[in-house]
Amino acid sequence: AVVSTQSTGQLSEKERQVALGNKFTEIANSISNMSINPTTQRPYTVSMLETAMKDAHISVNPNKSAKQQALEILKTLKETIPIERVKMKIRVTMSQSDAKKCKDQIKSMYISISSEDNDGQFEIVGLSEPGNYKPLAELVGKHSRGKGMCEVIGVQENSELDVLKS
Repeated sequence: AVVSTQSTGQLSEKERQVALGNKFTEIANSISNMSINPTTQRPYTVSMLETAMKDAHISVNPNKSAKQQALEILKTLKETIPIERVKMKIRVTMSQSDAKKCKDQIKSMYISISSEDNDGQFEIVGLSEPGNYKPLAELVGKHSRGKGMCEVIGVQENSELDVLKS
């Protein structure tokens, strides 16, 4: 191989392969953290996801973020393996007077509600699809004039999955 003294900013073929391999693993890791197998209610291992990605002939874009690609690839994997996004545990807090206007709309965005408190403040905690977070936060912001709060306080745990199935 010829060694150039000028840096061209280009990667060698081997470096590119290593970088793509790392990105591939990083994407599989992201998918593992954000999804579950709905049949077993357990996350897939990174190696299982890498195999499924290879079987689906998924190619990695080195210039896109791993999270962005993971979300896109998750949709593709749904066609070949049973996989779902993990549900988010979201808490909404706002004044009772503000909540009166949008309480039903807020509740409709939850899959299950684990607690609801109407003493003084309106507070609701429950599981929701990750895609509902932004509309929920916008709804709370709009109706509470920025005083309400919508926060992700975690993700579903296996014990909470049993509640969803029943």
